[in-house]
Amino acid sequence: MTDTHQDESLDSLYWRMNGGNRGPKPADVNAHDWRKNTFTAAELQRKTFPPVSYCVPDLIPEGLTIVAGKPKIGKSWLALDVCIAVAAGRFCLGERKPVQGDVLYAAMEDNPRRLQRRIDKILSAVGSTWPERLTLDKGGVDDIRQWLEQATEPRLIILDTLAGVKPIRTQQGYTEDYESLAELHRLANEKGVSIVVLHHTRKMEADDPVDTVSGTLGLAGCADSVLVLNRSSQGTTLYVRGRDIEEAEHAVSFDKHACRWTILGNASEVHRSNERGRILTALAETGEEMTPQAIVTATGMAPTNVWQLLHRMSVDGQVEKVGRGKYRHADPVRSDPLSGPSGSQEE
Repeated sequence: MTDTHQDESLDSLYWRMNGGNRGPKPADVNAHDWRKNTFTAAELQRKTFPPVSYCVPDLIPEGLTIVAGKPKIGKSWLALDVCIAVAAGRFCLGERKPVQGDVLYAAMEDNPRRLQRRIDKILSAVGSTWPERLTLDKGGVDDIRQWLEQATEPRLIILDTLAGVKPIRTQQGYTEDYESLAELHRLANEKGVSIVVLHHTRKMEADDPVDTVSGTLGLAGCADSVLVLNRSSQGTTLYVRGRDIEEAEHAVSFDKHACRWTILGNASEVHRSNERGRILTALAETGEEMTPQAIVTATGMAPTNVWQLLHRMSVDGQVEKVGRGKYRHADPVRSDPLSGPSGSQEE
């Protein structure tokens, strides 16, 4: 009897053996106390928390992040540039300065020759030496845990790609996809580091960029943050959403010579600026008044966008409305493509 009920208190055992007729059952010493896992709203109100820790400001916070994009769009170049910036204490993506620390880049699909060529390409563009705090790895999650134990100041881990860690089949359900990232998620939060997993987007478009991540919503549901790199007729954007970061969509550009990405600004503002430029170019090249429909034909823009922008550009003084439904460039110098800086004809 002692072996069978060794985890039960004597009072509780005596109560049970007597049929439970001697008053209420005493609380077991070893019983689970649910109150240990609770706190009051007043206690939460008084509690102070440290600010969110970022690896790359406003883009990659502490925790698990998925960076998704179509094959060959440039995810690996972006990841390598961030790795080098963190390891060497340099800027990346334009004006983003990461927190410096030790970095592990798990290249699951690239051979050492290709890695050497890519890193050398980026370093040549920024004029930097090879960073000593960047470690390259061909292993999986087990290697990551061991590296975390021996690294002096672990800051960032990048897995390129998720399929190299655990193949993801599209017929899997939500639970299977979630569990494929659960260990990495626990590891990132346990160690207080940023783990970034590169993944693909599906071919089918979606209104919500997060829905384009290949697989079920279990992947995005497990991650703390999701970044989607997407190219369209309006340009390339980097969409950002996470539990601890503000939702944003950045316009980005890729320098084919330096093989580095740059954030240009808010995607909507950059797009509007680009469209204004296309309208001004059409008016300058024509050198005469144009109707909105003629501008639509010349620029290939949507008619609604042209109408709205012409009104705003007229208010801002970029174009002049002439008569009924016709517009011209507000700068007479630029309206004549043959005119020089002073407005006179060049010889």
